[in-house]
Amino acid sequence: MEQITGQPKARAIALLPILVFLALYLGAGIWYEYIEPVEGQMGFYVMSVVVAFGLALIVAFVQNRRRLFIENIQLCAKSIGDTNITIMLFIFLMAGAFSGIAKAAGGVESTAHLLLNFVPGTFAVPGLFLIACLISMSMGTSVGTITVLVPIAASVAQNAGLSLPLTVGSVVGGAMFGDNLSFISDTTIAATRTQGTRMQDKFYANLKLALPAAVVTLMVLFVLALSGAPADLGQFDYSLLLALPYFLVLLMALTGRNVFLVLGTGITLFFILGIATGTTSLSKAFSAMGAGTNGMFETMIVTILAASISAIMRDGGGFAALLAFIRKHFKGQRGGRLGIGLLTVLMDVATANNTVAIVVAGPIAKNISEEYGIEARDSASLLDTCSCIAQGIIPYGAQLLIASAIAGITSLSIIPYLLYPFFLAVAVLAWIAMGAKRA
Repeated sequence: MEQITGQPKARAIALLPILVFLALYLGAGIWYEYIEPVEGQMGFYVMSVVVAFGLALIVAFVQNRRRLFIENIQLCAKSIGDTNITIMLFIFLMAGAFSGIAKAAGGVESTAHLLLNFVPGTFAVPGLFLIACLISMSMGTSVGTITVLVPIAASVAQNAGLSLPLTVGSVVGGAMFGDNLSFISDTTIAATRTQGTRMQDKFYANLKLALPAAVVTLMVLFVLALSGAPADLGQFDYSLLLALPYFLVLLMALTGRNVFLVLGTGITLFFILGIATGTTSLSKAFSAMGAGTNGMFETMIVTILAASISAIMRDGGGFAALLAFIRKHFKGQRGGRLGIGLLTVLMDVATANNTVAIVVAGPIAKNISEEYGIEARDSASLLDTCSCIAQGIIPYGAQLLIASAIAGITSLSIIPYLLYPFFLAVAVLAWIAMGAKRA
């Protein structure tokens, strides 16, 4: 066995494990989505992402022959035991419990219905966009927001004769806005922990990109609303008491409270209020929190596997090769930021999962940001924002597939009306072009 010292030599072949993962996962997704569809299943979810990562990890072990098997295990253990990875895993667990108990207590529906009662009929579509922004930012999940609001959006569109793809697309756009900015979103957690920055710093860096895109989207939707007929939204029942925890969690996060304290407070309030108001029972509350944490297990396993593969690829010279390529083709901070953005988009297009894309691209983005002098908050913002852009547009992602299934239309028909993701992409490109140093 050769003596291994210093920095690893650049070897592009060391990136083979991630290419194997992408080939397996993307190939299976395309096959089962478009060639041999499986009834009742979304094509990109037939092959588990954990299985694809597991096979890629085997390739990494076999390929890295410079080290003994036990030495590769030690590399993985060191990477998994990193403080940021450990914190990320704990936050995932608490975020899952929060999501579960909030839904069981009726907090999601109460918050959505409370906001819907304040929307004028003339501005139904821009109102749904705004509500989706707030709900997703409070819940930390775009899919959850879409599941709650798209049935309402579809009903509103049908009753008022509005464009169904436009109405649904507005909800999807708002859901991606909130998911991108939420302090308790798994994308935010992954982006900040992999880059080693605070959630508040990443939030304000993100806001510079997301807010202008949201304002332009809202302006366009207002213009379209004024040219159409008013909608009758009706009246929705809600409990102000059950909606309050979401707003408190959002306020605590914005004022810089520790994320564990924020999530712990939200869990406690929904637990107590759900039982006190009779919307859930003690046994159902515990079951809901358990179901919520179970829903995070795949994300946690992917995080562990991705950290292991990254460690072996880095040791084999894969990251050094990627940096050498970026140095050659992308110059200065502008090029470095563009490289991080493109890498994230490509990972999301390949995996159809924005959290997985961030977990995979995160370690590489960290190396790029250090190489090019990019602030950690900016690299975290790029990871989260670019993954949300791609995830909000690809027709085979969970967001569009679920939205189209609920509304009874094709995911492709929604894409032209995804105003917010497209405007966000323009905002990111403009920021890279004008806001970064050339060298």
